[in-house]
Amino acid sequence: MTLTPEDAKVGFVGLGNLGQPMARALLRDGWQVTVLDRDPARAEPCRADGAQVAASPADLAACDVVAIAVPDDTAVRQVLDGLFGALRRGAAVVVHSTVLPATAVELAAEAERRGLLWVDAPVSGGAERALDGDLTVMVGADPDALAATRRLLEAVGRTVVHVGPPGAGEAVKLANQLVMFAALAGLHEALELAAANGVGPDRVLEVLATGTGDTWVGRNWGFFDRVAVAYDDGGTPVAERPWRKDLAEVVAAGGAAGLDLPVAAVLHATLAARVEEHAHRGRQG
Repeated sequence: MTLTPEDAKVGFVGLGNLGQPMARALLRDGWQVTVLDRDPARAEPCRADGAQVAASPADLAACDVVAIAVPDDTAVRQVLDGLFGALRRGAAVVVHSTVLPATAVELAAEAERRGLLWVDAPVSGGAERALDGDLTVMVGADPDALAATRRLLEAVGRTVVHVGPPGAGEAVKLANQLVMFAALAGLHEALELAAANGVGPDRVLEVLATGTGDTWVGRNWGFFDRVAVAYDDGGTPVAERPWRKDLAEVVAAGGAAGLDLPVAAVLHATLAARVEEHAHRGRQG
């Protein structure tokens, strides 16, 4: 079985910074989508693009696949509490949220007991790429679940990588976040060091772009300022923002695996304040 736009009904839960443009990308690709968010106003752009709007998870019971892009483990569990008993056997659950690998493994086992397909499919790339259906998708799923949902995943991401069984997608997403935020923290300090010696950020970034210090963060400097402002405008609490929440999950996942991750611990303790302060300084300026 392969879900296609012509014959599959899609539910999409969570219309935040990434979820809303992802749902709209599905609509633009021709999928029949019903959306749900705790803030009804977030559903309006999707409604304008042709989506139906649900009032509760129970309204998604007839869907062939439900995609979830809510903030964290607790929110994912709350959504699935209302869905696991409602979805028909054979339906698929696709979790785009960044959650702990152990959470994905546990919930995947529960989905299997209920006759549901499970895919953890966290994404990377930002809101603009999400709207274009150009995200990178890290997939943890068994082969049957991947085959059933691949067409859907390819509608939100031009790069879809099957990294292993349930839980593996979340592990790779946390690995991506650790590398990215390490680069972000280093770049903040590097620009401050250069500025203290009379060199502006443009010159530093110009050099880094062709040097060994080249990073995605450097080539897209200002990206996280814009994301922080979008979170402010959308009312997303700092605790739910990736430079806080995802790093907490990296530390927790490392602890669960018996790993010593000192870089992750320092980033978790320090980076969020720096990102927020820099973004707000730029907004005020």
